[in-house]
Amino acid sequence: MESRCPVALDITGKDIHAEAEHLRSLGPATLIELPGGVTAWAITDYEVLRRVLTDTRVTKSARAHWPAFTNGEIRPDWELISWVAMDNISTSWGSDHKRLRRLVGKAFTPRRIEAVRPLIVQLTNELLDGLATAGPDEVVDLRQQFAYPLPARLVADIIGMDETALAKTAPVINMMVDTTVSPEVAHGILMGWRDAMSEFIASKRANPAEDITSDLIAARDDEDGGKLSEGELTDTIFAILGAGSETTINFLSNAVTNLLTHPDQLELVKSGEKSWDDVMEEVLRAEAPLASLPLRFAADDVDLDGVLIRKGDPILVNYLAAGRDPKLHGESACEFDITRADKEHISFGYGPHYCLGAGIARLVGAIGLSTLFERFPDISLAVPAEDLQRLPTFIMNGHRSLPVRLNARVPAEAH
Repeated sequence: MESRCPVALDITGKDIHAEAEHLRSLGPATLIELPGGVTAWAITDYEVLRRVLTDTRVTKSARAHWPAFTNGEIRPDWELISWVAMDNISTSWGSDHKRLRRLVGKAFTPRRIEAVRPLIVQLTNELLDGLATAGPDEVVDLRQQFAYPLPARLVADIIGMDETALAKTAPVINMMVDTTVSPEVAHGILMGWRDAMSEFIASKRANPAEDITSDLIAARDDEDGGKLSEGELTDTIFAILGAGSETTINFLSNAVTNLLTHPDQLELVKSGEKSWDDVMEEVLRAEAPLASLPLRFAADDVDLDGVLIRKGDPILVNYLAAGRDPKLHGESACEFDITRADKEHISFGYGPHYCLGAGIARLVGAIGLSTLFERFPDISLAVPAEDLQRLPTFIMNGHRSLPVRLNARVPAEAH
Protein backbone atom coordinates (compact mmCIF):
# COMPACT_ATOMS: atom_id res chain seq x y z
CA MET A 1 0.00 0.00 0.00
CA GLU A 2 2.80 2.43 0.86
CA SER A 3 4.15 2.22 -2.71
CA ARG A 4 0.91 3.57 -4.14
CA CYS A 5 0.95 7.12 -5.49
CA PRO A 6 -0.83 9.34 -2.96
CA VAL A 7 -3.90 11.35 -3.96
CA ALA A 8 -3.15 15.07 -3.71
CA LEU A 9 -5.94 16.83 -1.83
CA ASP A 10 -7.40 19.95 -3.43
CA ILE A 11 -6.19 22.65 -1.05
CA THR A 12 -8.88 25.05 -2.31
CA GLY A 13 -11.70 22.78 -1.12
CA LYS A 14 -13.79 23.73 -4.14
CA ASP A 15 -15.69 20.41 -4.17
CA ILE A 16 -15.03 18.57 -0.93
CA HIS A 17 -18.09 16.32 -1.37
CA ALA A 18 -16.87 14.98 -4.71
CA GLU A 19 -13.38 14.53 -3.30
CA ALA A 20 -14.76 12.59 -0.33
CA GLU A 21 -16.71 10.31 -2.68
CA HIS A 22 -13.59 9.68 -4.74
CA LEU A 23 -11.50 8.83 -1.69
CA ARG A 24 -14.18 6.45 -0.42
CA SER A 25 -14.18 4.63 -3.76
CA LEU A 26 -10.48 3.86 -3.27
CA GLY A 27 -10.93 1.87 -0.06
CA PRO A 28 -11.29 2.13 3.74
CA ALA A 29 -8.06 4.15 4.02
CA THR A 30 -6.38 6.02 1.17
CA LEU A 31 -2.89 7.48 1.01
CA ILE A 32 -3.14 11.23 0.38
CA GLU A 33 -0.78 14.15 -0.05
CA LEU A 34 -1.32 17.16 2.21
CA PRO A 35 0.17 20.62 1.63
CA GLY A 36 3.95 20.63 1.71
CA GLY A 37 4.16 17.12 0.28
CA VAL A 38 3.31 15.47 3.63
CA THR A 39 1.57 12.12 3.19
CA ALA A 40 -1.19 10.79 5.41
CA TRP A 41 -4.06 8.29 5.38
CA ALA A 42 -7.56 9.60 4.70
CA ILE A 43 -10.39 7.58 6.24
CA THR A 44 -13.89 8.04 4.86
CA ASP A 45 -15.78 4.86 5.87
CA TYR A 46 -18.21 5.40 8.75
CA GLU A 47 -17.66 2.11 10.58
CA VAL A 48 -13.89 2.19 10.06
CA LEU A 49 -13.81 5.72 11.44
CA ARG A 50 -15.70 4.69 14.55
CA ARG A 51 -13.13 1.99 15.16
CA VAL A 52 -10.23 4.36 14.58
CA LEU A 53 -11.64 7.03 16.91
CA THR A 54 -11.81 4.55 19.78
CA ASP A 55 -8.61 2.62 19.01
CA THR A 56 -6.02 3.16 21.75
CA ARG A 57 -3.31 2.72 19.09
CA VAL A 58 -4.45 5.96 17.41
CA THR A 59 -3.74 9.28 19.13
CA LYS A 60 -3.79 13.02 18.40
CA SER A 61 -0.37 13.79 19.87
CA ALA A 62 2.24 14.73 17.28
CA ARG A 63 4.75 15.22 20.10
CA ALA A 64 4.36 11.63 21.26
CA HIS A 65 3.61 9.69 18.10
CA TRP A 66 4.70 11.50 14.92
CA PRO A 67 8.44 10.93 14.40
CA ALA A 68 8.53 13.30 11.42
CA PHE A 69 7.36 16.11 13.72
CA THR A 70 9.69 15.39 16.62
CA ASN A 71 12.80 14.85 14.48
CA GLY A 72 12.39 18.10 12.57
CA GLU A 73 11.25 16.75 9.20
CA ILE A 74 8.06 18.82 9.52
CA ARG A 75 9.07 22.44 8.98
CA PRO A 76 8.05 25.07 11.56
CA ASP A 77 6.36 26.89 8.67
CA TRP A 78 4.46 23.85 7.38
CA GLU A 79 1.09 24.96 6.06
CA LEU A 80 -0.83 22.96 8.72
CA ILE A 81 1.64 23.50 11.57
CA SER A 82 -0.90 25.14 13.90
CA TRP A 83 -3.04 22.00 13.87
CA VAL A 84 -0.28 19.75 15.23
CA ALA A 85 1.89 22.16 17.26
CA MET A 86 -0.88 22.89 19.77
CA ASP A 87 -0.51 21.45 23.26
CA ASN A 88 -4.06 21.26 24.54
CA ILE A 89 -7.09 19.10 25.13
CA SER A 90 -7.51 18.37 21.41
CA THR A 91 -3.93 17.11 20.88
CA SER A 92 -3.20 15.43 24.21
CA TRP A 93 -3.45 11.72 24.92
CA GLY A 94 -3.61 9.27 27.81
CA SER A 95 -3.49 10.68 31.33
CA ASP A 96 -2.81 14.23 30.06
CA HIS A 97 -5.98 14.16 27.99
CA LYS A 98 -8.05 12.86 30.90
CA ARG A 99 -6.62 15.59 33.17
CA LEU A 100 -7.35 18.39 30.69
CA ARG A 101 -10.79 17.06 29.82
CA ARG A 102 -11.70 16.92 33.50
CA LEU A 103 -10.63 20.55 34.00
CA VAL A 104 -12.30 21.92 30.86
CA GLY A 105 -15.37 19.73 31.21
CA LYS A 106 -16.45 21.66 34.30
CA ALA A 107 -17.51 24.50 32.00
CA PHE A 108 -19.75 22.26 29.89
CA THR A 109 -21.93 20.43 32.41
CA PRO A 110 -25.67 20.26 31.61
CA ARG A 111 -26.32 22.88 34.30
CA ARG A 112 -23.80 25.32 32.86
CA ILE A 113 -25.02 24.72 29.33
CA GLU A 114 -28.58 25.54 30.33
CA ALA A 115 -27.32 28.64 32.15
CA VAL A 116 -26.14 30.19 28.87
CA ARG A 117 -29.58 29.90 27.25
CA PRO A 118 -30.62 33.48 28.18
CA LEU A 119 -27.39 34.84 26.70
CA ILE A 120 -27.96 32.93 23.44
CA VAL A 121 -31.49 34.35 23.23
CA GLN A 122 -30.19 37.85 23.93
CA LEU A 123 -27.41 37.69 21.35
CA THR A 124 -29.74 36.18 18.75
CA ASN A 125 -32.31 38.93 19.12
CA GLU A 126 -29.68 41.69 19.16
CA LEU A 127 -28.24 40.46 15.88
CA LEU A 128 -31.66 39.99 14.27
CA ASP A 129 -32.72 43.46 15.44
CA GLY A 130 -29.72 44.78 13.54
CA LEU A 131 -30.72 42.87 10.43
CA ALA A 132 -34.28 44.20 10.67
CA THR A 133 -33.06 47.64 9.59
CA ALA A 134 -32.33 46.31 6.09
CA GLY A 135 -34.71 47.24 3.31
CA PRO A 136 -36.99 44.60 1.72
CA ASP A 137 -34.80 44.26 -1.38
CA GLU A 138 -31.47 44.81 0.34
CA VAL A 139 -28.97 41.95 0.17
CA VAL A 140 -27.31 41.14 3.48
CA ASP A 141 -24.51 38.70 4.25
CA LEU A 142 -26.12 36.40 6.79
CA ARG A 143 -22.81 34.69 7.52
CA GLN A 144 -21.04 37.91 8.43
CA GLN A 145 -23.98 39.52 10.21
CA PHE A 146 -25.51 36.54 12.02
CA ALA A 147 -23.90 33.09 11.64
CA TYR A 148 -20.45 34.46 12.50
CA PRO A 149 -21.07 36.84 15.44
CA LEU A 150 -23.60 34.65 17.27
CA PRO A 151 -21.27 31.76 18.24
CA ALA A 152 -18.15 33.95 18.27
CA ARG A 153 -19.57 36.38 20.82
CA LEU A 154 -21.07 33.55 22.86
CA VAL A 155 -17.81 31.61 23.14
CA ALA A 156 -15.91 34.83 23.84
CA ASP A 157 -18.28 35.48 26.75
CA ILE A 158 -17.78 31.93 28.08
CA ILE A 159 -14.01 32.35 28.15
CA GLY A 160 -14.22 35.95 29.39
CA MET A 161 -12.88 37.64 26.26
CA ASP A 162 -13.97 41.16 25.41
CA GLU A 163 -14.66 42.42 21.88
CA THR A 164 -11.22 44.01 21.53
CA ALA A 165 -9.43 40.73 22.27
CA LEU A 166 -11.88 38.83 20.06
CA ALA A 167 -11.14 41.17 17.17
CA LYS A 168 -7.42 40.36 17.49
CA THR A 169 -7.90 36.59 17.42
CA ALA A 170 -10.71 36.28 14.85
CA PRO A 171 -8.53 36.94 11.77
CA VAL A 172 -5.98 34.40 13.00
CA ILE A 173 -8.66 31.72 13.35
CA ASN A 174 -9.95 32.49 9.85
CA MET A 175 -6.45 32.12 8.38
CA MET A 176 -5.77 28.94 10.35
CA VAL A 177 -8.53 27.01 8.56
CA ASP A 178 -7.43 28.34 5.15
CA THR A 179 -5.47 25.47 3.57
CA THR A 180 -4.22 27.63 0.68
CA VAL A 181 -1.90 29.77 2.83
CA SER A 182 1.83 30.00 2.15
CA PRO A 183 4.45 28.60 4.56
CA GLU A 184 5.35 32.15 5.62
CA VAL A 185 1.73 32.93 6.48
CA ALA A 186 1.34 29.57 8.27
CA HIS A 187 4.26 30.34 10.59
CA GLY A 188 2.85 33.80 11.23
CA ILE A 189 -0.52 32.31 12.14
CA LEU A 190 1.07 30.08 14.78
CA MET A 191 2.98 32.99 16.30
CA GLY A 192 -0.02 35.29 15.97
CA TRP A 193 -2.54 33.23 17.89
CA ARG A 194 -0.09 32.34 20.61
CA ASP A 195 0.86 36.00 21.12
CA ALA A 196 -2.80 37.01 21.17
CA MET A 197 -3.68 34.29 23.68
CA SER A 198 -0.71 35.15 25.93
CA GLU A 199 -1.79 38.77 25.99
CA PHE A 200 -5.37 37.80 26.77
CA ILE A 201 -4.37 35.40 29.56
CA ALA A 202 -2.13 38.05 31.12
CA SER A 203 -5.11 40.40 31.25
CA LYS A 204 -7.27 37.71 32.88
CA ARG A 205 -4.59 37.00 35.49
CA ALA A 206 -4.70 40.65 36.43
CA ASN A 207 -8.50 40.79 36.36
CA PRO A 208 -10.03 37.34 37.05
CA ALA A 209 -13.77 36.87 36.74
CA GLU A 210 -16.38 34.11 36.58
CA ASP A 211 -15.34 32.51 33.31
CA ILE A 212 -13.54 29.40 32.11
CA THR A 213 -10.25 31.21 31.49
CA SER A 214 -10.08 32.40 35.08
CA ASP A 215 -10.93 28.88 36.25
CA LEU A 216 -8.13 27.38 34.15
CA ILE A 217 -5.67 30.06 35.26
CA ALA A 218 -6.45 29.12 38.86
CA ALA A 219 -5.78 25.48 37.99
CA ARG A 220 -2.52 26.46 36.30
CA ASP A 221 -1.33 28.60 39.22
CA ASP A 222 -2.46 26.15 41.89
CA GLU A 223 -0.08 23.63 43.44
CA ASP A 224 3.00 25.11 41.74
CA GLY A 225 1.42 24.73 38.32
CA GLY A 226 1.09 20.98 38.63
CA LYS A 227 -2.40 20.83 37.15
CA LEU A 228 -1.87 22.79 33.95
CA SER A 229 1.24 23.97 32.12
CA GLU A 230 1.40 27.49 30.68
CA GLY A 231 1.47 26.05 27.17
CA GLU A 232 -1.56 23.88 27.85
CA LEU A 233 -3.40 26.87 29.28
CA THR A 234 -2.69 29.11 26.28
CA ASP A 235 -3.42 26.46 23.68
CA THR A 236 -6.55 25.12 25.38
CA ILE A 237 -8.21 28.54 25.56
CA PHE A 238 -7.47 29.04 21.88
CA ALA A 239 -8.89 25.61 21.05
CA ILE A 240 -12.14 26.40 22.88
CA LEU A 241 -12.46 29.70 21.04
CA GLY A 242 -11.72 28.26 17.62
CA ALA A 243 -13.64 25.01 17.89
CA GLY A 244 -16.62 26.65 19.56
CA SER A 245 -17.05 29.36 16.95
CA GLU A 246 -15.79 28.24 13.53
CA THR A 247 -17.74 24.98 13.35
CA THR A 248 -20.99 26.55 14.58
CA ILE A 249 -20.65 29.37 12.04
CA ASN A 250 -20.52 26.80 9.25
CA PHE A 251 -23.34 24.78 10.79
CA LEU A 252 -25.69 27.79 10.85
CA SER A 253 -24.74 28.78 7.31
CA ASN A 254 -25.22 25.24 5.99
CA ALA A 255 -28.54 24.87 7.78
CA VAL A 256 -29.97 28.08 6.33
CA THR A 257 -28.70 27.23 2.84
CA ASN A 258 -30.24 23.76 2.86
CA LEU A 259 -33.57 24.92 4.25
CA LEU A 260 -33.86 27.69 1.66
CA THR A 261 -33.03 25.26 -1.15
CA HIS A 262 -35.51 22.69 0.20
CA PRO A 263 -38.62 24.85 0.85
CA ASP A 264 -40.86 21.79 1.21
CA GLN A 265 -38.78 20.64 4.16
CA LEU A 266 -38.75 24.13 5.66
CA GLU A 267 -42.55 24.08 5.54
CA LEU A 268 -42.58 20.81 7.49
CA VAL A 269 -40.67 22.57 10.28
CA LYS A 270 -42.85 25.67 10.19
CA SER A 271 -45.99 23.52 10.40
CA GLY A 272 -44.62 21.56 13.33
CA GLU A 273 -44.58 18.24 11.47
CA LYS A 274 -40.80 18.14 11.87
CA SER A 275 -38.65 19.71 14.59
CA TRP A 276 -35.57 21.86 14.67
CA ASP A 277 -33.80 18.84 16.14
CA ASP A 278 -34.60 17.01 12.89
CA VAL A 279 -33.03 19.89 10.96
CA MET A 280 -29.92 20.05 13.10
CA GLU A 281 -29.18 16.34 13.02
CA GLU A 282 -29.65 16.14 9.26
CA VAL A 283 -27.38 19.16 8.71
CA LEU A 284 -24.75 17.56 10.93
CA ARG A 285 -25.07 14.32 8.98
CA ALA A 286 -25.19 15.62 5.41
CA GLU A 287 -23.14 18.80 5.79
CA ALA A 288 -20.69 18.21 8.64
CA PRO A 289 -19.28 21.68 9.42
CA LEU A 290 -15.86 20.19 10.15
CA ALA A 291 -14.99 18.29 6.99
CA SER A 292 -11.56 16.79 7.71
CA LEU A 293 -9.62 17.22 10.94
CA PRO A 294 -5.79 17.21 10.98
CA LEU A 295 -4.33 15.00 12.39
CA ARG A 296 -4.23 11.71 14.24
CA PHE A 297 -1.26 9.33 14.43
CA ALA A 298 -0.73 5.59 14.64
CA ALA A 299 1.04 4.84 17.93
CA ASP A 300 1.45 1.26 16.65
CA ASP A 301 0.74 -0.64 13.45
CA VAL A 302 -3.02 -0.68 12.73
CA ASP A 303 -4.71 -2.93 10.18
CA LEU A 304 -7.85 -1.37 8.71
CA ASP A 305 -9.68 -3.99 6.68
CA GLY A 306 -6.50 -5.02 4.91
CA VAL A 307 -4.85 -1.60 4.76
CA LEU A 308 -1.82 -1.36 7.04
CA ILE A 309 -1.34 1.99 8.79
CA ARG A 310 2.21 1.84 10.06
CA LYS A 311 3.38 3.16 13.41
CA GLY A 312 4.04 6.89 13.14
CA ASP A 313 1.82 7.43 10.09
CA PRO A 314 -0.51 10.48 10.22
CA ILE A 315 -4.25 10.03 9.69
CA LEU A 316 -6.85 12.50 8.38
CA VAL A 317 -10.37 11.86 9.67
CA ASN A 318 -13.06 12.80 7.13
CA TYR A 319 -16.26 13.50 9.06
CA LEU A 320 -17.98 14.87 5.98
CA ALA A 321 -17.60 11.58 4.13
CA ALA A 322 -18.67 9.53 7.14
CA GLY A 323 -22.08 11.19 7.34
CA ARG A 324 -22.74 10.43 3.68
CA ASP A 325 -21.56 6.82 3.72
CA PRO A 326 -24.04 4.84 1.56
CA LYS A 327 -23.31 1.69 3.56
CA LEU A 328 -25.00 3.43 6.49
CA HIS A 329 -27.58 5.67 4.82
CA GLY A 330 -28.26 3.93 1.52
CA GLU A 331 -28.48 5.37 -1.97
CA SER A 332 -29.94 8.65 -0.67
CA ALA A 333 -26.95 9.28 1.66
CA CYS A 334 -25.92 12.40 -0.28
CA GLU A 335 -29.41 13.93 -0.19
CA PHE A 336 -30.55 16.42 2.45
CA ASP A 337 -33.74 15.02 3.95
CA ILE A 338 -34.96 15.95 7.42
CA THR A 339 -37.67 13.26 7.18
CA ARG A 340 -35.21 10.34 7.07
CA ALA A 341 -35.58 8.11 10.10
CA ASP A 342 -31.88 7.46 10.62
CA LYS A 343 -29.72 10.59 10.84
CA GLU A 344 -26.76 8.92 12.53
CA HIS A 345 -23.47 10.84 12.29
CA ILE A 346 -20.21 11.44 14.12
CA SER A 347 -19.85 15.13 13.32
CA PHE A 348 -19.16 15.92 16.99
CA GLY A 349 -16.50 13.21 17.02
CA TYR A 350 -16.62 9.86 18.72
CA GLY A 351 -14.82 8.25 21.62
CA PRO A 352 -12.50 10.05 24.07
CA HIS A 353 -12.30 13.23 21.95
CA TYR A 354 -16.07 13.69 21.60
CA CYS A 355 -16.80 17.43 21.48
CA LEU A 356 -17.36 18.88 24.95
CA GLY A 357 -19.28 21.80 23.45
CA ALA A 358 -21.84 19.68 21.56
CA GLY A 359 -24.63 20.63 23.98
CA ILE A 360 -24.01 24.35 23.59
CA ALA A 361 -23.70 24.02 19.80
CA ARG A 362 -27.09 22.32 19.60
CA LEU A 363 -28.62 25.01 21.83
CA VAL A 364 -27.21 27.78 19.62
CA GLY A 365 -28.52 25.98 16.55
CA ALA A 366 -32.03 25.48 17.91
CA ILE A 367 -32.44 29.02 19.22
CA GLY A 368 -30.62 30.74 16.36
CA LEU A 369 -32.42 28.96 13.54
CA SER A 370 -35.92 28.97 15.04
CA THR A 371 -35.73 32.68 15.90
CA LEU A 372 -34.28 33.61 12.50
CA PHE A 373 -37.11 31.95 10.59
CA GLU A 374 -39.74 33.31 12.98
CA ARG A 375 -38.48 36.88 12.55
CA PHE A 376 -37.89 36.57 8.79
CA PRO A 377 -40.34 33.96 7.45
CA ASP A 378 -39.84 35.06 3.84
CA ILE A 379 -36.04 35.00 3.83
CA SER A 380 -34.54 33.85 0.53
CA LEU A 381 -31.14 33.35 -1.06
CA ALA A 382 -30.00 36.35 -3.09
CA VAL A 383 -27.97 34.15 -5.47
CA PRO A 384 -28.40 30.59 -6.75
CA ALA A 385 -27.01 28.09 -4.25
CA GLU A 386 -24.51 26.81 -6.80
CA ASP A 387 -23.00 30.33 -6.99
CA LEU A 388 -22.14 30.47 -3.29
CA GLN A 389 -18.35 30.59 -2.90
CA ARG A 390 -16.82 27.90 -0.73
CA LEU A 391 -14.27 28.56 1.97
CA PRO A 392 -10.72 27.97 0.67
CA THR A 393 -10.11 24.86 2.75
CA PHE A 394 -10.52 21.10 2.92
CA ILE A 395 -10.77 21.32 6.74
CA MET A 396 -14.01 23.25 7.06
CA ASN A 397 -17.28 22.88 5.16
CA GLY A 398 -18.81 26.28 4.64
CA HIS A 399 -19.19 29.36 2.46
CA ARG A 400 -17.28 32.64 2.32
CA SER A 401 -20.58 34.53 2.50
CA LEU A 402 -24.31 33.87 2.57
CA PRO A 403 -26.16 36.64 0.66
CA VAL A 404 -29.89 36.70 1.42
CA ARG A 405 -32.90 38.95 1.13
CA LEU A 406 -34.92 39.14 4.33
CA ASN A 407 -38.16 40.42 2.77
CA ALA A 408 -41.17 40.53 5.13
CA ARG A 409 -40.25 40.84 8.80
CA VAL A 410 -42.08 40.04 12.01
CA PRO A 411 -41.35 42.48 14.89
CA ALA A 412 -39.41 41.05 17.84
CA GLU A 413 -42.16 41.96 20.31
CA ALA A 414 -44.54 39.65 18.42
CA HIS A 415 -42.58 36.72 19.83
